[in-house]
Amino acid sequence: MSEGNGTQPILDLRDVHAGYGAIRALHGVTLSVPERTIVALLGANGAGKTTTLKAISGSVRAHGQITFGGRSLIGSDPADTARLGIAHVPEGRGTMGSLTVSENLRLGAYTRRDREIGKDMQQVYSYFPVLKDRQSRPAGLLSGGEQQMLAIGRALMSRPKLLLLDEPSLGLAPLIVKAIFELVRRISEDSGTAVLLVEQNAVAALNIAHEAYVLEVGRVTVHGSSEELKRSESVRRSYLGY
Repeated sequence: MSEGNGTQPILDLRDVHAGYGAIRALHGVTLSVPERTIVALLGANGAGKTTTLKAISGSVRAHGQITFGGRSLIGSDPADTARLGIAHVPEGRGTMGSLTVSENLRLGAYTRRDREIGKDMQQVYSYFPVLKDRQSRPAGLLSGGEQQMLAIGRALMSRPKLLLLDEPSLGLAPLIVKAIFELVRRISEDSGTAVLLVEQNAVAALNIAHEAYVLEVGRVTVHGSSEELKRSESVRRSYLGY
């Protein structure tokens, strides 16, 4: 399959190994995310998708090469990677339930020192109008879909160059999933933010991604454009259900 779209990569992983104690989860993962591109990372539970995102953001110790904008991330922690322009939206959303919607959004801008935070909050509200209506409500009282929107909105408040999304469709109704994924596509197009999307709903992911990788037991087994993966008989049987 293809080796990408020719755009300069903002993120590059080469022979990355990572795990938890004695348990190895990644066994030499190699992938890249071009600038202004949505890349999907697909695979079954336990394939290493979440660990890949954690290795990039510095949440787990990794070995190999991980470069972001030409700078090595090996040895970095989540605060370091956030300052460099990587926003990680973990599985389960991770919003602060006792804080209001607006407080959560302001928390997302903690690395910034400019005066345009209010402007960017309004931009988030333009993407997710329901959050504007709920801006004074504690995040813990939002619906699952609204909490996912808030988690993405909070990540955008850091003005990331790269957005890491881990299972954004988890537990949501199909119509909500479709709306959120279309907004992710719009956000990437509007801002030029690159996105690495981990997702069990392979059909929804491939509908917005430019290219995709398939992980199996901590190794990349397939890489190509989204259209190529949609046409691949083995990928269709294993992940797309048709």
